[in-house]
Amino acid sequence: MAVTFESEDSLHLWLDGATWKQLALAAATHGFYRLTSDLVVIDGAVIPTGVAIVSSSVSTGMEADFQAAHVTLTAAASQFPGYEGTAIFRPGAAGQWMSIIRFRTEPQLSAWLGSHQRNEVLPPVRSSLTRDFAVYAKTTPFGTTVRNVDGKPQMTPSWKTAMLLLMVLYPMVMLMSKYVTPVIAGLGAEPWLSVWLVQVLSVALMQWWLMPTAASWCRRWLDPVDGASRRISLRGAAVAVIVYAACLTTFATVEVLQFWN
Repeated sequence: MAVTFESEDSLHLWLDGATWKQLALAAATHGFYRLTSDLVVIDGAVIPTGVAIVSSSVSTGMEADFQAAHVTLTAAASQFPGYEGTAIFRPGAAGQWMSIIRFRTEPQLSAWLGSHQRNEVLPPVRSSLTRDFAVYAKTTPFGTTVRNVDGKPQMTPSWKTAMLLLMVLYPMVMLMSKYVTPVIAGLGAEPWLSVWLVQVLSVALMQWWLMPTAASWCRRWLDPVDGASRRISLRGAAVAVIVYAACLTTFATVEVLQFWN
């Protein structure tokens, strides 16, 4: 059965309403249960829409206080439209407590993360931590990592994104000029068309393969929280400079790669 609403707001009003909840409970008593999809989270990949994963380092002996504070936090979140639940996991190999908060849509999740209601009930959670918690990051296809820490967005510094972009763009342009442009021109395409076709292919490769792959390799360096220290930033920049030097040396000395010969 499919049900259509006139607007998104009307749909959320129905799904969050008492009538729908009562009907769902009544249906369960007759063997009709609600079915939700699995939540699959892959390290380094984009987190599913409407889901926030929070990493917390809890002080020794404060575990009970941390869990009690989350009861209050969850009660406050449940009053927001689209709230679907919270799950808390004890420390694993990384030694971090993990909290997963689910909302029906990304805007609804953002509304909760940036709300004054959330900020009012966070102090008891923070008092049980050794350091402030951090929401897991989302990385755009072009290498900018976005985190929402304490309700405030933090992004990869633009200079890091620019260095990563240049690290991928230069060798790709050189190889395209050597191997792809002559093939397109050989098919009879005019220069104005061949340049456009090469750019289409280049953007597609960077959007869906090259940049996501390079960003995953540089994930910690790009992270605005984990990679914020001067040591990590300088180390990553040094690696990027080494890659630049390697690419320049390769294309300057390997004649088979030189499109101008």
